[in-house]
Parts: sequence; structure tokens; C-alpha cells
Amino acid sequence: MGRQQERRTLRAMIRLYCKQQHQSVSLCEACLELLTYAEARVAHCPFGDEKPVCRSCEIHCYTPKMRERITAVMRYAGPRMMAHHPILGVLHLLKARRGRRGTLRASAEGVGRDKRGESS
Repeated sequence: MGRQQERRTLRAMIRLYCKQQHQSVSLCEACLELLTYAEARVAHCPFGDEKPVCRSCEIHCYTPKMRERITAVMRYAGPRMMAHHPILGVLHLLKARRGRRGTLRASAEGVGRDKRGESS
């Protein structure tokens, strides 16, 4: 997932959070500030298009206050993404899994093998 996809996911999550938590049709001032900040962080990420999900990142570039705010958004919106934005939700889950295990291929190597590591 490149930077543009990351920004789309951020926008969708923050909009979902703001709409349901702040009962706002458009982004409230606080959520707009968070979105602007988060998009700037993504744009300046030293990992570029290879950027991991923030939870898996070695560099925490958010200030503690903004990190707390984006974490609240992610905790709320993350589980709801599959219902509201299924494609973005799946892409984000795949990226998170890739960040934890190195690559999806590494996690798929065990598929079709028994406990001794032999092909079935």
C-alpha cells in the first residue's frame, strides 16, 4: 500500500470516527486538525511507499498527544472499516500482517504442510 492508499485509509477512518462519535456531517475542527497532521506525517515518512502500519513502525513520528488521538480513532474505526469500507479495510489488514511477519509469502509457506513440515 503506497502513501496515497495510506492517506485514503486515514481519511476514511477519521471521517467514520468523526461522523459516529461527534455526530458531524463533515469533519469537525479537531478531526480536521488530526487528518491534516496525519497526512503530513505520511507525506514525510522516511520509509516512503514501503511504510509499515504505524503500530509496527520503529519510528514513532507522531507527538504523544496526536498519537493518543489517532490511536483512539484507529481503535474505534478499525473494526468498523470492514462494514463501511471493505476494500480499504482488507488492504489495511494485509499491510498490517505483512509488517508483522515480513511478507505474506512467509506466512503462507506453512499452508498445506503438516506438523512435520511435509507437504500434504
